[in-house]
Amino acid sequence: MEADYKVKLDIFEGPLDLLLYLIKQDEIDIYDISLERITSQYLEYLQAFKELNIELAGEFVVMAANLIYLKSRSLLPVDQQPPEEDAGEDDPRWELIRQLIEYKSWNRRGFSRAKVRHH
Repeated sequence: MEADYKVKLDIFEGPLDLLLYLIKQDEIDIYDISLERITSQYLEYLQAFKELNIELAGEFVVMAANLIYLKSRSLLPVDQQPPEEDAGEDDPRWELIRQLIEYKSWNRRGFSRAKVRHH
């Protein structure tokens, strides 16, 4: 008996869209994201895109670099954290969480980045 293989390719409007998809897939609260897990999953998706010869937009690669940076910061002891101009929080996830919440809010209002660009 041969196994049937299906490939489902989700279209993501941008890196935040992919991150929200991964968070929803894991059924976790946006405030409880694990930088280690989300970075791993994100990089796996980028690798899959590469293997399928899907051209990656620069913004996806920039987000991957940002996730790796945040993950590396989260591994450092607090007294060894790099100085940040706007680091009001000790948790390096806060800026990412803020961006995700803002993006999610825009999506709920029915705006997509494509619509915003064309108007």
